[in-house]
Amino acid sequence: MAGKSDPTRILILGGGYVGMYTALRLQSKLGRREASVTVVDPQPHMTYQPFLPEAAAGNVEPRHVVAPLRRVLKRCHVLTARVTEINKEKRSVTVEDAEGVASDLGYDVLVVALGSVSRLLPIPGLPEQGIGLKTVGEAIYLRNHVLAKMDAAANTSDPELRKRLLTFTFVGGGYAGTEALAELEDMARYATRYYESITRDDMSWSLIEAAGRIMPEVSEKMGVYTVKALEDRDIKVYLNTFLKSVENGHAVLSDGTEFDTDTLVWNAGVKANPVLKNSDLPLDERGRIKATSHLQVEGNPEIWAAGDCSAVPDLSKTEEDPNATCAPSAQHAVRQAHQLAKNVISSMRGRKTGEYYHRNAGSVAGLGLYKGVADVYGFKAKGLIAWFMHRTYHVSKMPTFNRKARIIIDWTLAFLFRREVVSMGQIQNPRADFKRAASS
Repeated sequence: MAGKSDPTRILILGGGYVGMYTALRLQSKLGRREASVTVVDPQPHMTYQPFLPEAAAGNVEPRHVVAPLRRVLKRCHVLTARVTEINKEKRSVTVEDAEGVASDLGYDVLVVALGSVSRLLPIPGLPEQGIGLKTVGEAIYLRNHVLAKMDAAANTSDPELRKRLLTFTFVGGGYAGTEALAELEDMARYATRYYESITRDDMSWSLIEAAGRIMPEVSEKMGVYTVKALEDRDIKVYLNTFLKSVENGHAVLSDGTEFDTDTLVWNAGVKANPVLKNSDLPLDERGRIKATSHLQVEGNPEIWAAGDCSAVPDLSKTEEDPNATCAPSAQHAVRQAHQLAKNVISSMRGRKTGEYYHRNAGSVAGLGLYKGVADVYGFKAKGLIAWFMHRTYHVSKMPTFNRKARIIIDWTLAFLFRREVVSMGQIQNPRADFKRAASS
């Protein structure tokens, strides 16, 4: 426990939207003698996930969609480690570094911003066949994977193998799944001009969604438009359908459809970081931390929580549903971080804290180059205008001027020159050639 003259020890778990933006505000508002801020995350950077589909499609450089924590948080301590346990009784957090060395960190004020992980279902074959899209590494892998499958298809004379290689399947019709599918299909269609034996008609792209509509973040009318826009590009959209199994790459759907695929991208929802189960914090039935509208953990005034790992009351919907909580979205996370930092400072200085209230401003989504949908404050747009709104909104939210400028330069170069559609297959297994040389 810090003494009266010692700086307050603020420990932030997670360097994503909530963690980084909270630390950024705290370092600008608190003096060094007032507080010391430590941020713990297994990655040394914050990933701006809405740009991952564009990074996967090659529209932006993957390095430009991440913000280096040490560069951004110059007055904070950044610890690259994974949280393994939280003990509020001891005011201690156990972390483990990349070498597996564990250590305990004490705190006076704790901010839990551990985010979410992909929500997997017990589907046979999914752990072996599925590819996620929550990290920049997965975006790079997915881009190389799609182009490598096109290379392999161009080199085979087996029609069944060729069909399997060129069948690309996406599960989950939310923003992440729909944008990833649209961007990668756009890239692959462009790439066919460099393959003599592959045309757009040779490829099969599918989107599988268990609900009756896709992209629930936009209005139902815009969701219907998005389905039609995808189908106009010969993309199959399966609604009210779920994946039953995908063992050995053989996909079986609930409507009886069966096909072989070498590419299965899983974006069917998220769940709170499972490390929260190794804590004595109050959790709801979905494994999220129970938080108040002031973003404090219930019954623990020195602990704060926000983002995907927390169940924060959604005050904009409490009249309709008293138990409504904020959806796991970047829009909520960024705004919660702003309020959380203000509340931490107010609490430290003996002032009243404020409630988090935010009415959804709407949503924008990109569906490939010059294509998109938007539903913002009741204004609905599609096509080029929506695509421009999508890019404008997200580049404005990208942290640091440095990253904003680099992304705009990427877009400008992509507009002036042709796409880069080469597979960097060596990245998937960088030591393969070295091992072959060693064994020869």
